[in-house]
Amino acid sequence: MTPAVTTVVVAVAFAMAAWSLVLAARNKLPGRLTLGGLAVVELALLVQLAVAIVLLAQGHQVPQFWTFLGYLVASLIVVPVGAVWALSERTRWSSVVLAVACVVVPILVLRLNQIWGGSA
Repeated sequence: MTPAVTTVVVAVAFAMAAWSLVLAARNKLPGRLTLGGLAVVELALLVQLAVAIVLLAQGHQVPQFWTFLGYLVASLIVVPVGAVWALSERTRWSSVVLAVACVVVPILVLRLNQIWGGSA
């Protein structure tokens, strides 16, 4: 994986996690701005997916391919699942759910980079 993509994904996800925690602390529900920020996180993850596909198509070997694929898919799923959960439960805790989902993303991405680099 490229360091630039990783940095952007991690930064955007942590920024959205912080924003969601601010909303939770202020007892506010996630609104359109929050959903837009989540869309940016998901877009960054889709860019990461595209980069991974291109690099794999160019012949890059990943030591644990199936584990890598599992983390890649999980990173794409966690934000939409968190958003659906947050929108179905319209309480202060919906912002906390989004914050947790956004903190999970950098963990998955950093693990992806470990697997990519061969240090499983």
